[in-house]
Amino acid sequence: MAPTIPGFDYRRVPVADGVALNVAVGGSGSPIVLLHGFPQTHLMWRHVAADLAADHTVICPDLRGYGASDKPAEGTHGTAYAKRTMAADVVGLARALGHERFALAGHDRGSLVAFRAGLDHPRAISHLACLDTLPTLDMWQVMHGTGAAVGFHLYLMAQPPGLPEQMIAATADAFFGHFLDAWARDPEAIPAGIRAAYLDACRDAVPSIVADYRASATVDVAHDQADRDAGSLLRMPVTVLQQDWGAALGFDAAALWRAWAPDLRHTTVTCGHFMAEEAPAQVAAELRDLLSR
Repeated sequence: MAPTIPGFDYRRVPVADGVALNVAVGGSGSPIVLLHGFPQTHLMWRHVAADLAADHTVICPDLRGYGASDKPAEGTHGTAYAKRTMAADVVGLARALGHERFALAGHDRGSLVAFRAGLDHPRAISHLACLDTLPTLDMWQVMHGTGAAVGFHLYLMAQPPGLPEQMIAATADAFFGHFLDAWARDPEAIPAGIRAAYLDACRDAVPSIVADYRASATVDVAHDQADRDAGSLLRMPVTVLQQDWGAALGFDAAALWRAWAPDLRHTTVTCGHFMAEEAPAQVAAELRDLLSR
């Protein structure tokens, strides 16, 4: 049997035409939605979710295209995996569960969805946390020179449909496993059973995962640029937790985030990328601090 978050109930919730999300729900109290990153599923939140469920309703979906959620075709315009579309999924999910307003935290890819939800649905998002990423527009602008080699997968999956999917599918376990190994400072934080679940889920979702990344090189950039040109801001309290990528690539991460989020608390962490698994107590504490603002 696939791993689950102990004590959480599982269900499938329709959020769009032909798209339902697999979601784990636990606890009671004010709602918070937790969005996973790459190459993972909702299981990455298992420790943090259990902590927060003591006094919050915690909602952990698999994003569309990932895990046990539906994986629609990319389509000719790439909008099926635009972060705007995926953010609408999340708002629809919360509403279907009875929550018109909720806190939202995302890691990695989930952070990009959370960021877009904060801009597109400010009345629905009370508090926002983004873990170990930059907004899409800023991410592409700081990637330059040989330092950008760390993001080789971004460029691979930005290519037109066909070759990226074939290359990744041919070596799926090695490809996705590379990131689980390279990005974790504490490999024991992702035990064998959880790692196997991540690899199984990714192996079965190569086209949709690539489509998600391809959208971040196309339609997502256009949406971010339009908001920047319009002066759009995240008006809710925002917490950002990041590794010190700025030191390696030559940018001021806090300044980049502050341009979008006036009410910002930015913290540089010392754990690896998979911080909800490597430092769950710190992440839970930071989220509780955010919710108190």
